Amino acid sequence: VVILDVRVPCTPVARLNNHRACVNGIAWAPHSSCHICTAADDHQALIWDIQQMPRAIEDPILAYTAEGEINNVQWASTQPDWIAICYNNCLEILRV
Repeated sequence: VVILDVRVPCTPVARLNNHRACVNGIAWAPHSSCHICTAADDHQALIWDIQQMPRAIEDPILAYTAEGEINNVQWASTQPDWIAICYNNCLEILRV
């Protein structure tokens, strides 16, 4: 995952390199400008604190491993402590 500032699109602001397979979804936290969740074929949903950009972001602050490749992720807009992920024809709701 590469995060860009559209005002300077040639220079990445941050790179999130912890996924080991294709990333299928990303969700920005509706209650925070510095938290995002990424989901990928490596069965992982990772929550990142990007507040320290442009310094390197080495590790996510939370990680969850599902039973299959995660196809999609959505942060609840009215309940900021909950994230929904989809994998293997299942919907799972996670409290973060």
